[in-house]
Amino acid sequence: MNTIILTDSSCDLSREYLDENGLEAIPFPYTIGEKGYVDDFGKSLSYDRFYDELRHGAMPSTSQISVYNFEKVFRRYIDEGKAIIYIGFSSALSQTFNNSILARNNILDEIPDANIAVIDSKSASIGLGAIVFYANNLLKNGKSYGEIIEWVENNKLRSNHWFIIDSLDHLKRGGRISAAAAAVGSMLDVKPMLNVDDEGKLNIIKKIRGRKKALKELLDKLQLIETPEEQVVFINHADCAEDAEHLKELVMERVKVKDVVINNIGPIIGSHTGPGMICLVFMGEKR
Repeated sequence: MNTIILTDSSCDLSREYLDENGLEAIPFPYTIGEKGYVDDFGKSLSYDRFYDELRHGAMPSTSQISVYNFEKVFRRYIDEGKAIIYIGFSSALSQTFNNSILARNNILDEIPDANIAVIDSKSASIGLGAIVFYANNLLKNGKSYGEIIEWVENNKLRSNHWFIIDSLDHLKRGGRISAAAAAVGSMLDVKPMLNVDDEGKLNIIKKIRGRKKALKELLDKLQLIETPEEQVVFINHADCAEDAEHLKELVMERVKVKDVVINNIGPIIGSHTGPGMICLVFMGEKR
């Protein structure tokens, strides 16, 4: 039986990579003003335009992927005789993963022998994308359905996510910090560093004065990388490509890695962090 790996659009891999590898990312819906979109990796609304809207005061909102949409995609592949491995956005950050479970159960009620594995990545953005990337490598190298599932479950908490947020405004809007803290932080040019923990929750680790120092501290997290020569390091950015390219140069000077890949932060994550966010993702012994 052929295996298909599915994920969702919060993975922040590139559309080119997904297309080249036959991977499907189920799109999250989001809204800006009164207009609704699906996260189709910049096709309907380019990343440039999305972040330009945010810089001009837009407050986008994101929604869950519905049970219906999960079920529609799952059924399509089951009807093709495929075994499904869905690797999804952290259940600690969205109810979407729970909807994937409901969709799977609905199908299993009708087709008890359907092979549908749904895996909570406990990850976000390219932290999820990195897990999908390595799972896809296993698939291309001939690993079985069970072997891929076992690897993901045993290694997903090795995915290190480190983020720098440029402005505290979007964290304030999302209720993660108070308005007073945001105001003080803006006056002091504070750049929060965040990570995703073993429960899949987003945590503010420290607040750093100045963008340049924040990027240096982000780079310093590479001390946690394991077997760098075998790894692809991922850098994703929210409309700050020059910083991403600069960070890539610094990474390649610091450690000998297999490759460094730069991608965009899409609207699902970007809606909650705002423009200027940059993240560094790699595999470590642990988070």
